[in-house]
Amino acid sequence: MNKKPLEIEYKFLIEYPDTAFLSKLPGYRCVNMTQMYLTLPESFGSESGRCRIRETEENGEIKYIKTFKQALSDLTRIEIESEITAEEFNKLAVYQTPDCSPIIKTRHIFPFESFICEVDVFPFWDDRAFLEIEVTSEDITPPTPPFIRIIKDVSTDKRYRNSALARNVVFEPFEPFN
Repeated sequence: MNKKPLEIEYKFLIEYPDTAFLSKLPGYRCVNMTQMYLTLPESFGSESGRCRIRETEENGEIKYIKTFKQALSDLTRIEIESEITAEEFNKLAVYQTPDCSPIIKTRHIFPFESFICEVDVFPFWDDRAFLEIEVTSEDITPPTPPFIRIIKDVSTDKRYRNSALARNVVFEPFEPFN
């Protein structure tokens, strides 16, 4: 039986983090990303439909990644990723979904307890960001770092998916912590 790769992920809206503090955590990494959402025509065969491409830069090294996701539940998706060339990236970019803008973000990655935390900051927000934590099963609730101020769990709120933000950035007000 061919097992599909699963992504089971919690996503939290957080107050804008102290990125200088994060950068000093053991195991810290920083990745700059630009990602686009595509609508591929039927001529792509089994790869037709919705797709994401991403250009990443970490320590001066640039990579290009193509991703297909299929939702199985609010938290779980089949996620198939493959590294592609810059040429493939540029060829696919012409299929950017018309009503979607590219998403630019900086991802701050660090371990916490037995989990990997990913904090995404965006140029369109100066007061909030995302914390994402992958788990191996939907019945696992990950701990959140005490130095991250959680506004709310947005794991099931479709407005806070990156693909939705590419269409319409959410500026919903929230009560900041004192």
